Amino acid sequence: MKIATWNVNSLKVRQQHVIDWLASSNVDVLCLQELKLPDEKFPRAELAAAGFKSWFAGQKTYNGVGILVRDGMEVDEVNVIRNIPGFEDLQQRVIAATVEGVRIVSAYFPNGQAPGTEKFAYKMRWLDALREWLRGEMAHHPKLALLGDYNIAPDDRDVHDPKAWEGQNLVSSEERAHFVQLVELGLTDAFRKFEQPEKLYTWWDYRMMAFRRNMGLRIDHILLSAELSALCTSCEVDKAPRKWDQPSDHAPVIATLG
Repeated sequence: MKIATWNVNSLKVRQQHVIDWLASSNVDVLCLQELKLPDEKFPRAELAAAGFKSWFAGQKTYNGVGILVRDGMEVDEVNVIRNIPGFEDLQQRVIAATVEGVRIVSAYFPNGQAPGTEKFAYKMRWLDALREWLRGEMAHHPKLALLGDYNIAPDDRDVHDPKAWEGQNLVSSEERAHFVQLVELGLTDAFRKFEQPEKLYTWWDYRMMAFRRNMGLRIDHILLSAELSALCTSCEVDKAPRKWDQPSDHAPVIATLG
């Protein structure tokens, strides 16, 4: 099974990008973030025509997450969860489904704006709630994958200029501590299981020719439970869609299981 995550930064704008990439990448499950459209505008029919079933939690203008699953794969539709149970939140940031016995969680972590702000405090509360919910999910689903835009660069290797970013949002010690706490649940960073090229990132600002200059951050991740980590044979970043016309500012991350 090939699973992937991609913050598309507006599915309305990038719908054809997603369809084209699904055809070329041969992924079986794609987790999307930043749909930026309400449920009634989700292109379910168009994706079905491309061979994928869809589950989603949309929101006008902001946020929104989805899971696309290749036709023919078994999905437990009864246990699809939208948002973190018990955490009151108007923002659509989490959707989970069980695909072929694998619990797939697509998550769009809050950005946080800057340490010391209310948005950063919300990010901390959200991360606490996510971790405690995942603790229970992992007890029921030994095969679990948390995919998404984490808005956290966990290590200086994941930042193009660690000194310039020191103490800032996305790389603060508080956010990195939360990433470690997720790993300590028994999860493994699929990307770091393998030898990777230096300075390989998943997000580049649209400004300052950041992509051309490779001024990026690795903030999109796939964390795997122990059972899935043992099955994982590769994890890679596909930078090709970032070169397309009107691209998302993120690149897809793909993990191969088995």
